[in-house]
Amino acid sequence: MANKQALRDLQSRLAERLQTVKTETRGSKSWLAVEAGGAGFLFPLRDAGEIFPLAPVLPVPHSQRWFLGVANLRGHLQGVVELAGFLGLPADDARDQARLVGFNPALDINCVLMVDRLAGLRGEDELTSHDAPGGARPAFAGPGYRDGNGRVWQELSLAELARDESFLRIVN
Repeated sequence: MANKQALRDLQSRLAERLQTVKTETRGSKSWLAVEAGGAGFLFPLRDAGEIFPLAPVLPVPHSQRWFLGVANLRGHLQGVVELAGFLGLPADDARDQARLVGFNPALDINCVLMVDRLAGLRGEDELTSHDAPGGARPAFAGPGYRDGNGRVWQELSLAELARDESFLRIVN
């Protein structure tokens, strides 16, 4: 029971901060920070939707390994994608802090991303640009950033991800 209350409190605080960020920082970038597969990712707040606790998932036969199945979230069937698996990162089997992050309804995709853990909100003023050298990146991979603790974060555009062919192809 205490875990449910703690989750409600966390969601309330995040909702309040999201609203504050949306009203106060019209010109600056702000993100929802998450962790998946040991890496840090930033979802632009304009792309992110509701955050859900981990829910029962019904597997879908003949689907990709990273497509975990479908879940009933607030009366709506949503596809559940394990972000780490989709990105080819090692999955965290300990799912005690895992959450499901929805897409903004304006993106018109019935899907949530399972992340290992929420890491709060980040603003443009807290991060410095840090693009790692490398080859071509998918369209959904935005710039990289480094926070004050030296942690590297990769921006992921959920709007671009929702249009990505490999993301939409859930069947093997």
